[in-house]
Amino acid sequence: ELVESGGGLVQTGGSLRLSCTSLDPTFEDYSIAWFRQVPGKGREGISCISEKAEVTSYSDAVKGRFFITRDNAEKTVSLQMNSLKPEDTAVYYCAGDYTPRICSRFADSHYREYSSWGQGTQVTVSS
Repeated sequence: ELVESGGGLVQTGGSLRLSCTSLDPTFEDYSIAWFRQVPGKGREGISCISEKAEVTSYSDAVKGRFFITRDNAEKTVSLQMNSLKPEDTAVYYCAGDYTPRICSRFADSHYREYSSWGQGTQVTVSS
């Protein structure tokens, strides 16, 4: 239902733009979040955008470097990642859910609250 794209290999300090797209006609009714995961660690929430983009949230690890936007007409959420660091290396997933105001409490939410997931896209930042 959700498909990520845009991952790849980039040097430290570089930029990448991830996209999360859907064919779901109700796309504009749910919030979209980005998570990332490295082997052996749990899934880390990094950003969220509400249905009409009135709320955006970021983790402390990416605040000021990553920027989330959405285009409901194109059924796409984008994550612009700047000033990338080796510790940003991970598989990045987008996830969606209809729960109201889920992005407003993003810092306290858990990845299991999100009902729809993409397959993930690998981001590798070389030092």
